Amino acid sequence: MDNVSDLNLNSSISEPLPWYRYDACAVAPYGFVFYFGVKVLNLAVGFPLNALVIWQIMKKKSEGATSDIFIFNLSILDAYFCLMTPVDIVNRLYLNDEDVWHFQHFAYGLKDMAPLFLTCICLDRYIAVVHPIVFTGIRDNSIRIGVSMFVWALILPVALTKSILGVLSTNEVFSGVILSALFLMVFCNLSIIWVLRKSVAGKESMNPVKKKAFKMVSIVLGFIVVNYLPPVALMPFASTYTFVDLRCKISVAVFAIMDLSCTLEPLLYVSKMERFPLCCCPQPPVKPIHVSV
Repeated sequence: MDNVSDLNLNSSISEPLPWYRYDACAVAPYGFVFYFGVKVLNLAVGFPLNALVIWQIMKKKSEGATSDIFIFNLSILDAYFCLMTPVDIVNRLYLNDEDVWHFQHFAYGLKDMAPLFLTCICLDRYIAVVHPIVFTGIRDNSIRIGVSMFVWALILPVALTKSILGVLSTNEVFSGVILSALFLMVFCNLSIIWVLRKSVAGKESMNPVKKKAFKMVSIVLGFIVVNYLPPVALMPFASTYTFVDLRCKISVAVFAIMDLSCTLEPLLYVSKMERFPLCCCPQPPVKPIHVSV
């Protein structure tokens, strides 16, 4: 950090450079190229995919899985974040307007709390596999709608706080949400593995419902680890990084990875559809599969 004192870090650049906000980042622009590349990908691919997921779940109505309600809410959150891409890019590169930054910080706050809906998905699958009798009694979707409303009641104040007070105002909340979600993901995953091991003991086939739940929880756990853990793991050591490493490489890279979940999550859901809703091709008949339980 020998040259940091020579930089006016608090002042905005009158003529923004193509990809980065600070003159010092001219030596390492690739983090910003990756960051804006993810932003464009989210807008071009992530938003249509999230819209498709929303439409597909609304079309299925009561025919879908119970966790579809949480996926529906998560897709709404991600779709809004994707739509903020043009605002984010224009304000970062050209405007640097303080009022616009408030809207950006609000979107960032929403995205920070997205793991709450991922946690709801995992807990729903956990109860279905580990406590099937309890799950039978709480299959009513009105319960999940109520849980979703409660989650939104937690998300919106955090997003508003981040919008009004700035990005650093909710760091502790963000870290707590990520670590709690990670703990619950691991707990659900290990519990489902344990139940599945007992259910297939001495049998050749696995219950397809339990197998599907295990895959869902494992994938959501992977999302948490890959997309959300890097900011929590790296940012506590921010004071040890040089300005170029922190502002030009680490922060933009880890938050770009976190934003990438806006495309990966709906892509997973679409890929697991029995039939892609926009495809008019005739589907071959599916032979019934007899599974021993």
